Amino acid sequence: MKPIWDKGGKEMNSLIGRYTVGRDREMDMMLARYDVLGSMAHITMLQKVGLLGKEELKPLLKGLKTILGNIDKGEFSISPNVEDVHSEVEAELTQMYGEMGKKIHSGRSRNDQVLLDLKLFTRSRLRNIVESIKQLSDVLIGQSDKYKDVLLPGYTHLQIAMPSSFGLWFGAYAESLADDMLFVKAAFDMCNQNPLGSAAGYGSSFPLDREMTTSLLGFDSMNYNVVYAQMTRGKLERNVAFAIGAVASTLSRLAFDACLYNSQNFGFIRLPEDCTTGSSIMPHKKNPDVFELTRAKCNSLQALQQNIMMITNNLPSGYFRDMQQTKELFLPAFDQLEDILTMVTYMMKNIVPNMDILKDSKYDPIFSVEEVNRLVLDGMPFREAYVKVGQEIAKGDFKADKNICHTHQGSIGNLCNDKIGQKMAAIIDSFPFDRIDAAENALIRSAE
Repeated sequence: MKPIWDKGGKEMNSLIGRYTVGRDREMDMMLARYDVLGSMAHITMLQKVGLLGKEELKPLLKGLKTILGNIDKGEFSISPNVEDVHSEVEAELTQMYGEMGKKIHSGRSRNDQVLLDLKLFTRSRLRNIVESIKQLSDVLIGQSDKYKDVLLPGYTHLQIAMPSSFGLWFGAYAESLADDMLFVKAAFDMCNQNPLGSAAGYGSSFPLDREMTTSLLGFDSMNYNVVYAQMTRGKLERNVAFAIGAVASTLSRLAFDACLYNSQNFGFIRLPEDCTTGSSIMPHKKNPDVFELTRAKCNSLQALQQNIMMITNNLPSGYFRDMQQTKELFLPAFDQLEDILTMVTYMMKNIVPNMDILKDSKYDPIFSVEEVNRLVLDGMPFREAYVKVGQEIAKGDFKADKNICHTHQGSIGNLCNDKIGQKMAAIIDSFPFDRIDAAENALIRSAE
């Protein structure tokens, strides 16, 4: 293998080559589309600043568009004797157009290329995550509205506490996802800054127009300081991993609830037959494996930030090969979270609540607070009412009045699901997806 930085010396030691390249070819296949988009923007800028002729730009853009089409059709691969996706794209252009193809690397380093690819990849995959979270949120709010009048016991310390409802339960997780979306938006905003032009981390003596590539690729702004641009490698992955972990935390907690509520000891919900698995020896078993796997996978995703931090947290400024290791952790995480969101959305859409949970007298004590409050409203001091009801419970004389009336915002009788939906919608509307689409589509059309 002849590495991209080869200067005409000896062939690379195959053992060193295998070790240093690692899984880069596999990981870079996920970045291929974005590497081509970045190259299209870069060479368009090179032509504007006089580092590429007009007669060279058009065929190179056409060649890159051809490669992009092959990527989208699944017909692109990185040759075994090529180090990474950047080298493969350049090699294919060189094969098409000769020496002209080698000019696309002017003013760039693999450092800012891979960082650009990661940012373009990340903002695209975060968009998919946003859409998947929205779908789950819509299902949760729909179920909350549908079952708003179905009561179930609320718990503290895993002891029955006060009346809750399926409206509250479903709606709580919808609002949790809305807050998680704030972390996703923050991670997206930090990601959506252009590093291209930082080269190896110290800029270039070429008169690069970084504002132009920022606009061509639909970034909000650029990472201005070229040293800091390279410092965002690792920081980018860590910040996004935090957002992914926030979503995973909500889903893990929901999965635990579902496993608990589905057990025979609780019996609060029933899962559809196709959503459970059986046992090899116990014919009665209907196991909530989907939620159990969801819990485990979400816990693994919550560890992602820590794993990335352990690779990057003691590095000084400048680029180091350590960063390569973050790809193997970071890039697959998006598929994992999307898969989890798809399954949880399906499960929550098809879950069947028990409509008669509170007919069981063992749950009567959860209405004790309601009785205390009624006595207070009739004029009895709270402490006296509390003691009175407590004594009735101790003697077995407490009679539960299950006609409850909660009216304040966010309570059983006033779920505020419309407000939760508006909160989610406002955050989603703040993402500049349309502007990014317009920029990328214009860049691709420029090759026609």
